[in-house]
Amino acid sequence: MNEKTHEHFEGKDAALHLKAAREKGARATSEVHGVETPGYITAAADSIKETTIILLGMGILLSGFGIVSSKIVWILAFFSCGWLFWRVGRSALLGWARLERLHRLIEQERWEIEHHRAQEKEELTAMYQQKGLTGKLLEQVIEVLMADDNRLLRVMLEEELGLTLESYEHPLKQGMGAGVGVLIAALTLGVGFFFGGFIGSAIFSGLIFATATFIASKLEGNELIKSVVWNLAVGILAIGTIHFLALWIAHALHL
Repeated sequence: MNEKTHEHFEGKDAALHLKAAREKGARATSEVHGVETPGYITAAADSIKETTIILLGMGILLSGFGIVSSKIVWILAFFSCGWLFWRVGRSALLGWARLERLHRLIEQERWEIEHHRAQEKEELTAMYQQKGLTGKLLEQVIEVLMADDNRLLRVMLEEELGLTLESYEHPLKQGMGAGVGVLIAALTLGVGFFFGGFIGSAIFSGLIFATATFIASKLEGNELIKSVVWNLAVGILAIGTIHFLALWIAHALHL
């Protein structure tokens, strides 16, 4: 291995370099919305669950401090407007950051193809040897790929770094998914309050929370019952903590 190859592979052989590159690609594409499930669906599900917990928790907290229901509704409505813009913007910014990481990897790989062709050929050979190609067929595949820089770039991104370029959505699409999730959760709690007061809101919030968890878990291929039960348990723990703290503080302050 010559000095340039040693520098390019950072002291590793081609196989170890490929493993490190795939780990780098996984880190670059990791994001709260995930890769397998469409980002806008995951963003909507997360927003539904977060908005449900926040609005219900705030309602319990305000009620514990003696604020009447009519004022609580207005407070939560105004809060939901600001929360909507935050969730849309936050989700879109996360999407942009993820795309920027992807673009940096693309430009880095393009530079390596232009300046380290011998080393890229060695990596490519190692990748296809791992797939079981040998002899003349391996040589023909390598020569075909090395003859087209655009095709080579795509292969190196997908095979070396483990990226799936078609899976990346526009950040605004993810932001809109988050916004829809906020609206669904807020309207569901509002409808629940209209029909059954605080108890109605609690029931409706539990239903929409469980539904969002179920859909997200099904798309991700997780165990449905376990996922729904654990998410509901964590949500109930959060709401219960707010409830008992509000009662304790209100009692301590004689409110």
